[in-house]
Amino acid sequence: MRLISKFDIEKAIEVLLYISNRVNDTYAVLKIIYFADKQHLSKYGRLICDDSYVALSHGPVPSRCYDIIKYVRGDGFYLIDYPVEETLSVEGNTIIPQRKVNLKLLSESDIECLDESIEKYGHLSFSVLKRRSHDAAFKSADLNDFISLENLAKSLPDGDQILEYLINE
Repeated sequence: MRLISKFDIEKAIEVLLYISNRVNDTYAVLKIIYFADKQHLSKYGRLICDDSYVALSHGPVPSRCYDIIKYVRGDGFYLIDYPVEETLSVEGNTIIPQRKVNLKLLSESDIECLDESIEKYGHLSFSVLKRRSHDAAFKSADLNDFISLENLAKSLPDGDQILEYLINE
């Protein structure tokens, strides 16, 4: 059963770099990851970097990606055993890539969903992103609690099929 995933920090950093080369607002980057992950889960049966989502007041957030951003910004609570300072920096709410993306760590399907999410959501305002991300998956969790992968899958148009796939994988 694949309802529990293992976070891939190297891939997550590449995802953050990939997005922040085109959209560098922290809030927008985190929402782009959310929408790209939902699309990827729907089309390909997996999340891009296997992050877990937390229902925060401004919407769902990829927990470990957010931890990376907070760590680099200097206000994180978690120690990260990876040289993230060499890959990106954060000034206020702006993510600044420090090197090029290693595209070898992103699959074609990852890039496809990230590109589509950047195109569709990268130009939207904070309030529009907040409203669009307060969806069924977000509403399935208590505030400041994790959104289960099961509820994330169920929130998709083909959720029953995806959930069956995840359970039987």
